[in-house]
Amino acid sequence: MLRKAFLILVAGGAASLLSACGPQTASAPPPAPRSADIVDTAVGAGQFNTLVAAVKAADLVATLKSPGPFTVFAPTDEAFRKLPPGTVENLLKPQNKAQLVKLLTYHVVPGKVMSSDLAGKVTNAKTVQGQTVRVDAMRGGVMVNNARVLTADVAASNGVIHVIDTVIMPR
Repeated sequence: MLRKAFLILVAGGAASLLSACGPQTASAPPPAPRSADIVDTAVGAGQFNTLVAAVKAADLVATLKSPGPFTVFAPTDEAFRKLPPGTVENLLKPQNKAQLVKLLTYHVVPGKVMSSDLAGKVTNAKTVQGQTVRVDAMRGGVMVNNARVLTADVAASNGVIHVIDTVIMPR
């Protein structure tokens, strides 16, 4: 099956960054309408069901539907399955909402950071959670901490999504 990036808008350097990421491992969903915000884009993609459930449980839907802009490093359902058994179920419990919010906001950077902004760089980006993530776009693909970017530059009306293969954990 041909694997290709799903892009709504192609930034100047997106093609070169995506080719640097190597083979794509995530199927490309149909593009969301241009007016779709980050939440609706994630819902429409069909590969972020766990992330969307977590965003709902953390009461972050309204935030991620707000004007932003935001950059979201979005773990796929498969990324969440890599976590130890019971982790997701535990995080979704109401008594663990603060921990879930901390985890999810660690995947969000204020502003809109496109792949062309990252190409050929190693940088740190401060997350909404308050800690920084390391973004390395230098060697054999793009990494965000220990997560590989599978698909970059998924445009939404209020920001951009970069699909990642691993849930990144705050310190």
